[in-house]
Amino acid sequence: MNAVALTDRERLLALEEAERTFPMTEDEFRAFYELTARPVWVYINRMTGDGRLADDLLQEAYYRLLRTTATFESDDHRRNYLYRIATNLVHDHRRRPRADREPLLDAEREPAPDVAGGTEGRAARRIDLARAMARMKPRERSMLWLAYAHGCSHEEIAQMLGLKTSSLKALLHRARQRLAGFLSQNAEGGAR
Repeated sequence: MNAVALTDRERLLALEEAERTFPMTEDEFRAFYELTARPVWVYINRMTGDGRLADDLLQEAYYRLLRTTATFESDDHRRNYLYRIATNLVHDHRRRPRADREPLLDAEREPAPDVAGGTEGRAARRIDLARAMARMKPRERSMLWLAYAHGCSHEEIAQMLGLKTSSLKALLHRARQRLAGFLSQNAEGGAR
């Protein structure tokens, strides 16, 4: 019985130590989560094409963020680190043997409903864009999504993806050109 009490005491001491070294208060974390959860989930979902997988990877990203011993200069720095964790989790998922995972992107799946109430042409363009993005390399998809959907700066994208800022402009330019090529093939009916 003494060993059990000692184990409980050790657990209590470890929990208290963890609370003292935790990088944010509960309110700070809640505020940070409210600001970042939706955009990070959308980013992961866009990279994987699977909402359930995005849910799981988002949870794992926050878990890893909270477990890190890194210090952050600002919430922007913490946010960039969270995106980098999310990016790495998506890449790790891709590296697993195919038998252990489901396909990431299915270009033939139905697109999300168009909440803006657009025309058939707009829906067709969305399908074309989804197909073109599915053909892109993962890093290119990530760069384009962060730059144009999230409006991140070159420095932020480089930090999130672990790239050099000096090379990002050229990489992003090539990714845009490649995407434009895929979109023109789709418009001509050459790629499905």
